[in-house]
Amino acid sequence: MNNDQEQLIEKRVTYSLELNGKFILIENVPARVNEETGEQFFAPSTVALLQQIILDDQKPKRVIQTPVYSYAA
Repeated sequence: MNNDQEQLIEKRVTYSLELNGKFILIENVPARVNEETGEQFFAPSTVALLQQIILDDQKPKRVIQTPVYSYAA
């Protein structure tokens, strides 16, 4: 794909990661999202704030349960 044709739109997304066996979700994160591929791009200041939220071990807004399945071929 030619970068000149890439369509990035400003959106609020949910950022997710696994850290020490726990899944962490951070909602309403500003990102530029490629409309075609769904790839998300974050500003350096956004990444710094995400790291601060995660490393500060703040009390979460809410906690959810997540089912876990095993992929069996």
